[in-house]
Amino acid sequence: MTPITAGHPRILSIEDDLVLGAYVHEHLGRCGFQVTWCQNGQEGLAIARGQSFDVVLMDILLPGMDGLNVLTQLRQSHATPVVLMSALGAEADRISGFRLGADDYLPKPFSMAELRVRIEAILRRVALDRLPEPFAAVSPVHSLLFDEEQCEVFYREQAAGLTRSEYRLLETLNRNHDEVLSKAFLYQQVLQRGYAAHDRSLDMHISQIRRKLKAIGYTEREVRTVWGKGYVLSAVDEMV
Repeated sequence: MTPITAGHPRILSIEDDLVLGAYVHEHLGRCGFQVTWCQNGQEGLAIARGQSFDVVLMDILLPGMDGLNVLTQLRQSHATPVVLMSALGAEADRISGFRLGADDYLPKPFSMAELRVRIEAILRRVALDRLPEPFAAVSPVHSLLFDEEQCEVFYREQAAGLTRSEYRLLETLNRNHDEVLSKAFLYQQVLQRGYAAHDRSLDMHISQIRRKLKAIGYTEREVRTVWGKGYVLSAVDEMV
């Protein structure tokens, strides 16, 4: 698990737009973050691999190596939280980012206030993941094993490959058994921000959880949508 610095959180910004990159660097620096800024994907990947960061902010359209390629290679060795930034608005692009392991997606243009809130939410989630558990770290529930230390679930010794956000979401649904949890509740408790109708982050995370559980052959329970109410983790043959 990526360590969180005791002092100022360390941010790596990979952004080729000189005006936006300078603005992000200056604004986050004033907010107490220690920011490293680079302007192309290849350099950003090398820096992310060679140093320890708390969050990586990365544009998708980068010279040399695009952001999705950087993310793919980074995830082979590092679990550092990644926030993708892009003017690309297509749902397919957002899905690709989450599927490759992004923790959040921020469409351009965005405000510096929202960027800061997103970063702080990720830092809080990582801090929660590092809290000691009162019970055993790995506990079997319906043959699905939850490992708090790794922020991972296992089925028949196969890891699902969840991101921290996906793990926290699935763990929250699991902890509440067959209770339907509203989107507003999950945004506040898991993503650490308020719910907005245009924000599809939660839906994307749910989609990835379903795909990853299916990929390891887990079918006893599933994350189900209860229209107009929210989501629930329940047995496949149960009616909600």
